Amino acid sequence: MKKFNSAATGILFSALGFIPAQASTPVVFTVDTSLTHQKIDCFGASDAWSMRFIGEMPQQTQEDVARLLFSREVDSNGNPEGIGLSIWRFNIGAGSVEQNDSSHINPHTRTECFLTPDGTYDWSRQAGQRSFLHLAKKYKVPRILGFLNSPPVYFTKNGLATNTGRDGTYNLKEDKYNDFAVFIANVVTGLASHEGINLDYISPVNEPDGHWNWQGPKQEGTPATKYEIARLARILDKELQSRGIHTRIIIPESSDYRCMMSVHQTGPDRGYEIQSFFSSDSTETYVGNLKSLPRLIAGHSYWTNTPVEYMKECRKALRDTLKKYNVDFWQSEVCIMANDEEIGGGHGYDRTMKTALYVARMIHHDLVFANARSWQWWRAAGGNYKDGLLYQYKSPENSSDTIVDSRLLWTLGNYSRFIRPGAIRLEVNREGTTDSDGATDPDGLMCSAYRNTDGGYVAVIINYSDEDIMTDIRGLGYGIWNLYRTSDEPGERLRLTGTTQNLESIMIPRRSVTTLTSGGVKAE
Repeated sequence: MKKFNSAATGILFSALGFIPAQASTPVVFTVDTSLTHQKIDCFGASDAWSMRFIGEMPQQTQEDVARLLFSREVDSNGNPEGIGLSIWRFNIGAGSVEQNDSSHINPHTRTECFLTPDGTYDWSRQAGQRSFLHLAKKYKVPRILGFLNSPPVYFTKNGLATNTGRDGTYNLKEDKYNDFAVFIANVVTGLASHEGINLDYISPVNEPDGHWNWQGPKQEGTPATKYEIARLARILDKELQSRGIHTRIIIPESSDYRCMMSVHQTGPDRGYEIQSFFSSDSTETYVGNLKSLPRLIAGHSYWTNTPVEYMKECRKALRDTLKKYNVDFWQSEVCIMANDEEIGGGHGYDRTMKTALYVARMIHHDLVFANARSWQWWRAAGGNYKDGLLYQYKSPENSSDTIVDSRLLWTLGNYSRFIRPGAIRLEVNREGTTDSDGATDPDGLMCSAYRNTDGGYVAVIINYSDEDIMTDIRGLGYGIWNLYRTSDEPGERLRLTGTTQNLESIMIPRRSVTTLTSGGVKAE
């Protein structure tokens, strides 16, 4: 395991390094602290599927990985040691590991199940993932979510954790809904009693509206109609309430924003999810009255990030639909897919700013135009695909795996490390534009701003262009401001590049992400 040190050649103070060699007219952003938008709940990633294996590697390897993902400490030069994720997603397994090759699922994407064939529970299973639950707790990650891609294989209609050989309905036997709810509740209480780990949220279904129908052998998964999701949510809510369990239910982890507000590449029984779950007129599917289920819907940002103009249009339409039905929103999973052609699609891991900036633009659009209260990446660690914050590989000359960081990891940290749970997003405008969306130039500067619960301010500025651009940030007052930058320059992995007492004449280098924070940064 490579040990990372993001320290560079030193820290620049006052305005040194911010003024360009030649004068230029700055781009002026004005933050209106009186005009507020959504509350931010958390930023996160999941343990699937790599933590099953990394969590059984030498302890030092686990510690190094956990530091990068969870730490909010700084090194001797003031540079963040990690990206301070504020939610960790734990994949509750369905039992494809125990089925071996008969599972119809690739070995590296199988999961263990706490439930055994005789109905008892084996809490020694999912050891690697449980190790990272404890590491998340050690670093005081504020929120833990448990999610399921499939019910346990003992409950499914085809006896598998994949939907192979089936239609577009939920792969759960009709007489096993209650048993499945009991299983979920038992996992929640079992992790609490055996591990001291409390799940704040439970997500019982994942991408149920996917038109691909979750055929093997790639991974666990099943489609489900909105009627089946509502039925499960009601039964699960009843089970949690009867036991006094305070874990909240999150649904439906939609595969596509368009399925949340309309119908996209699937039938009406798997579309219009916002309206179906949260309009009381939708009597068959309404779950807005469940005590365990917040008025919040989770969806995935796949397939809606290109073309660039559509990325904004789609999110504004989603925002308007959410507002109409008074529903909050989490962006709860995304990675790079084949249609993300601007960066070459998902195949072939990229450690540079090419992918990192593309994802930063996604984060900005989800927060600013869809009013996402949470933003979560798919895998914490992955292989030779653009789906991991960390890259895990094995060289022929080495006996063990190597795990390295990426600019993607640190770019997410420009948000997750500094925008803490409970922060409020503030209105930002660009001088010289009449368009209320002027603070977003998807090919140039994108600026968003936040106020944390301690009163400190955060501004994140993306420079997507190939030119250095001077900026003034107005409306946030004076004080001591720290500037942290992620770029392809050596050492710039969320590096502390300087401090300033005002936000005038701040240079945002080409192809970079810069976060400005007031009042310094203290570990929680």
